[in-house]
Amino acid sequence: MPLFRALDEQAEAKARPRRRGLRNTKATGSCWRMRDDDRVLSLTRLCLLSLADNMKDLWVKDYADNYLDHYSFRYIMGPFNLLPGELVEELTWLLSNRKQLSRAALHLLLVPHLKGLSLERCPGLVTPALCAHIAARCQGLRSLDLSGAQQLPPKALCETMSSLPAVRSLSLAGMPCDRSVIQTVARHCRLLQHLDVSRCHLLSPAALLPLGGVVLRPSSSSFSSTSSPLPLSSLLALDIGFGEQEEDSTVAAAYLLLSLPCLKRVALEGLGPACRLIEQREFSQADEFADREGVSSLHLVWRERLLGQSSESWMTMRGKESTDNGEVESPLLEDGCDTEEDLIKDEWPFCLQIQTEDRMQNLSQSGLILQLKDVKGVTCESLRSLGNLCPGLNSLSLNIGKQGPLLTADFQTWSGQLLNLSFIYSGPVVDLLPALQVAGCSLISLTLEEVKTRTDTPLLELIRVCPRLRDLLISAEPPATPQYETNDNQQDDQDLPKLPNLRSLKLSFSYEHNQMKPLMYWMSLKEVIRCLLIGSPLLENLSLISLPCPLNCVIQDTLRSVNLDMNPNADSSGLPPPPLGRIEHIDLLRTDVQMSTVKSVMQLSKRLKYVDVSYCWRISQREWLDCKKFRQVEVVWV
Repeated sequence: MPLFRALDEQAEAKARPRRRGLRNTKATGSCWRMRDDDRVLSLTRLCLLSLADNMKDLWVKDYADNYLDHYSFRYIMGPFNLLPGELVEELTWLLSNRKQLSRAALHLLLVPHLKGLSLERCPGLVTPALCAHIAARCQGLRSLDLSGAQQLPPKALCETMSSLPAVRSLSLAGMPCDRSVIQTVARHCRLLQHLDVSRCHLLSPAALLPLGGVVLRPSSSSFSSTSSPLPLSSLLALDIGFGEQEEDSTVAAAYLLLSLPCLKRVALEGLGPACRLIEQREFSQADEFADREGVSSLHLVWRERLLGQSSESWMTMRGKESTDNGEVESPLLEDGCDTEEDLIKDEWPFCLQIQTEDRMQNLSQSGLILQLKDVKGVTCESLRSLGNLCPGLNSLSLNIGKQGPLLTADFQTWSGQLLNLSFIYSGPVVDLLPALQVAGCSLISLTLEEVKTRTDTPLLELIRVCPRLRDLLISAEPPATPQYETNDNQQDDQDLPKLPNLRSLKLSFSYEHNQMKPLMYWMSLKEVIRCLLIGSPLLENLSLISLPCPLNCVIQDTLRSVNLDMNPNADSSGLPPPPLGRIEHIDLLRTDVQMSTVKSVMQLSKRLKYVDVSYCWRISQREWLDCKKFRQVEVVWV
């Protein structure tokens, strides 16, 4: 097999136009979805599916039999060099998703023009030898995901990252990543914008400091850095540093918040206390940490950040004044050739030397404003400080312990602007209702985990105060006391709250493992589910697991409410689709649903691709085997 030689420009130019206009699709990660009105797979997707089906018996077989363990190629000239990088990436994703990706297939697909590579679904393939191939062949990679590859030593990872200077997004979650890896990334991946090192247990919180360039010069006590901070806008580092002191997590998070000015999305251990430390300026708490780690004092880092924030404000104001006076704008605003530091050095010497103290005093009064938009890993105690530091927040994941009723005042800061909200709360749902009445009007995603329910839990009111939801996920404990109804007092459909934009719904209840089926004694929950199914015509993903109430009758009632004159596709007629008319994925584990009801849903929705009815005790193996032949729907049953 010949070694790789660069594609000539003419061949590459011929390949590019084929991508244009191939499909009108929207991107979802590294794969494409068809438009809502598409009923037939695009020609490109059909070709890729054919390639995926023939990889093992054709190209992979030939390469594995004749070359894989006999030669070591720096590059391989094969049929995939002629494909655009985006299609190679999608083909890799298809093989990975089907569990058909092998070492030989990866060798063939590691082409020089590949921009994105995700091996999250097959971490067993990630070895030092494969990483050497990646480093040699794919130096233009912009996105790399090696999450879960636990057999890759830090030294091999360092060698790989030192050869990938173009990486913008890097996911190393769950890997044996240590301080040396972070130092290598900070030194060589200078364009990095997203980093995920969650669950890297060998990584201490202090080891993340090189990302912000925070280093103390041995000969000076003033703040300095070996290099400028990375342009990180997203940093995910939860569940790291086993055995580290809690104070280290707080101080390290404070350093990172102050030294990484581009951060928008953050998930850090100790993030909440760090916000409180910065907001209350209790910098003396970090002195011991600074001495031990050899970094500048947190107070100096804070002053440097305030100076940077002041210079940005000054530059904006000066550019506006120059424009208002008819003068030529500054070089930075004109063509971007000069850096902000150069401009300050040339045109702001007196401000720096004479007015520094006055400016610092004004900044101290006004306070520091962080640009965070998405925050994970904070607790209820830190909400007030978080609101003062991050008034522009629109996504929040909160572990609130036992303080649910105290949230209302703290959420006023973000009233009308929060889009995504997640609670981890081991108390009753009713405690969260006051906070949702403040923040719910703007929410498009709501997640409630570990919450407790009662038979009088106001789920309908929760739906009413969050009318714009697209995603609703509730993981809860069932009621401890039973509720048995003698009659069903169903409300009129017009009186029920609706979620017309809802795309994804999950209601999951815990259960006793020694029970074949959950106890069904929360009868009023049927009305809530009926409300959600009927009032959400755009629903695509439905997950109802271990419900403590009958479900089969609710789905049948929903299907009876469907107007037969409605067009389920609703694309040409303009009418809204009927309930469950656009469903694509259904999980109904441990419910009383019957196979006849499942078949009715299949007949209604032409989009349905997957149904999981595992542990549904009213479905027999014979019914499941018969239903497996139904259209193209994958039906899972245990």
